[in-house]
Amino acid sequence: MWKAEHRRAAGRRGLRYPSDLTDVEWALVESLIPPAKHGGRKRSVNVREVLNAIFYVLSTGCQWNALPKDLPPKSTVYGYLDLWDWDGTLERIHYALYVEVRERAGREASPTTAIIDPQSAKGAAKGGPRSIRQALMRARKSKAASAINLVDTLGLLLNVIVHPADVQDRDGAFDLLRRSRRLFPFVERIYADGGYQGPKMAGAVARTGVWQIEIVKRPTLARFEILPKRWIVERTFAWISRCRRLAKDFERYARTTAAFVRLAMIRLMLRRLAAMPPS
Repeated sequence: MWKAEHRRAAGRRGLRYPSDLTDVEWALVESLIPPAKHGGRKRSVNVREVLNAIFYVLSTGCQWNALPKDLPPKSTVYGYLDLWDWDGTLERIHYALYVEVRERAGREASPTTAIIDPQSAKGAAKGGPRSIRQALMRARKSKAASAINLVDTLGLLLNVIVHPADVQDRDGAFDLLRRSRRLFPFVERIYADGGYQGPKMAGAVARTGVWQIEIVKRPTLARFEILPKRWIVERTFAWISRCRRLAKDFERYARTTAAFVRLAMIRLMLRRLAAMPPS
């Protein structure tokens, strides 16, 4: 139920844009951003404003050319987004915030249960024939990339991988599980829907770690029913879908789409931590 304390925690009054970072949120993430490299000119860019611009694009879904003039130029903003995705900064920020959220919630830093589920979005034009094959395949039949998300029982994102529309979810799950195993070694059980049953998925699970997969099947009766554990990942999709940039796949590269999914969860965790009492 939406209560008064929830409204206070979600309030963005006094900010230039609702997507801007508050002072508390900036304090949580400031130390996780790498400093400027030694040598050459000193960094003249306001990194907080760069993050505000990235979150503005994520929240509003606007084109890079439509960034307001009081935010850094689009080339600067996209350059930092691409750099932080390439050097692992986004992944490190996500992991640090994830551990902090779980510990403040009274949970262990590494979960023991996870839920896996795919999510698709309609694709937009991505540059025509000059685009790489993955971008073309992601746009075929108006289907964009299939983003496979792995979440914990709190609904927080563990990892995400985006693959072309011509790759089945069972095939894309292997890379997701392999990457997630290094960060979350104590996961023992994974819940999935009927699309992940079969020997191929069982083999992928066996090759990536000592964990079990449990298939949660839909009821045979034609009626609505909340599926055990599966509703958690559906709620996560609803959280992420509040970011209009993810309502449709506008990105040319799959890794950029995955970066925006991770940023959506970073945004959510920052707001949640800012509303929580300090540990």
